[in-house]
Amino acid sequence: MAEPVHSDEPLLTTPLHAEHVALGARMVPFAGYDMPVQYPTGILTEHNWTREHAGLFDVSHMGQAALGGPDHETTARALEALIPADIVNLKPGQQRYSQLLDENGGILDDLMVTRPTTDEEKGYIYLVVNASMKEADYAHIQARLPQGVTLVRGDDRALLALQGPSAEGVLARLGSGAVNLSFMMSGWFEIAGLRCHVSRSGYTGEDGFEISVKSDDAVALWRALLADPDVKPIGLGARDSLRLEAGLCLYGHDIDPTTSPIEAGLTWSIQKRRREEGGFPGAARIQRELKEGPARVRVGIRPEGRAPAREGTVITTPDGREVGIVTSGGFGPTVNGPVAMGYVARDVSSVGTDLHLIVRGKPLPAKVAAMPFAPHRYKR
Repeated sequence: MAEPVHSDEPLLTTPLHAEHVALGARMVPFAGYDMPVQYPTGILTEHNWTREHAGLFDVSHMGQAALGGPDHETTARALEALIPADIVNLKPGQQRYSQLLDENGGILDDLMVTRPTTDEEKGYIYLVVNASMKEADYAHIQARLPQGVTLVRGDDRALLALQGPSAEGVLARLGSGAVNLSFMMSGWFEIAGLRCHVSRSGYTGEDGFEISVKSDDAVALWRALLADPDVKPIGLGARDSLRLEAGLCLYGHDIDPTTSPIEAGLTWSIQKRRREEGGFPGAARIQRELKEGPARVRVGIRPEGRAPAREGTVITTPDGREVGIVTSGGFGPTVNGPVAMGYVARDVSSVGTDLHLIVRGKPLPAKVAAMPFAPHRYKR
């Protein structure tokens, strides 16, 4: 999780702020918002509850928006000029992960892209972007749209994530048809009598749902979900440890304008047509890295012993050659030990390669490890 950023600007709040305070959450500044980092039971308990039952996250600080155009192809091609994913061939209800790229192929932000299912939304494409980057993203997108395609902000909507093996059962008990979705599919459904846009996706590696609802209905939905004994509220602390075990990137840490999707191990998010045709910012670099391999790559790291390696830790070979840096690290409750991600030179990136992590001036042994650290349990 990013360190809280302190500024003189007053902190923004989500529609669920009073709910978090009432539940005894410890609130911290995060991406300009006052957000819950943990509830009274603590991060470890929240992490394990999500892996075993269902965790409920307030992610209303994220940026929700839509691109609108005369038809799907026009809107999709406008977006494809900014990101490397294949959006033209998205099916109704299908969701894709991608990245906004700069002219050098560096990552300006990562985002989720969804094609709606309903006829009245023909020509629309939904976007969810990171909270810390949403104003910059909106300005970047707006400035590059062709005539006839517009950006529509969704500032009047909240976003909740219900994650964990019990998530499907919780929605089934509330009578929602969203349980019939498969991974990375979406649609409009009623949950507890409220009209919601639901995708079967998340940021924990578990099966789960992300639920967009009108801000005015957010408290009612939050309370309806928490009324189920399988559901507990989860803060940013456990959200970070869950995504780290799942091997998922955090923008501003594991990916940023200095990293390309190929270095970051996100080649899978660039479909074959786009790899071949290009036509997106930084395509020349990305096509070169696909052909020749990048100089450095993101890898999983398992430190030996119990000491975690934090972001910024220098990585060397056992003989002292500096080969990279840790970008995310901490304790993995599910794997019961420290886990980390970072970038290393390609010649030391194979699983099982011995490394040293320089922690407080001392070299601690570690190995390159396969990711995810905890298995993904998506419903395909």
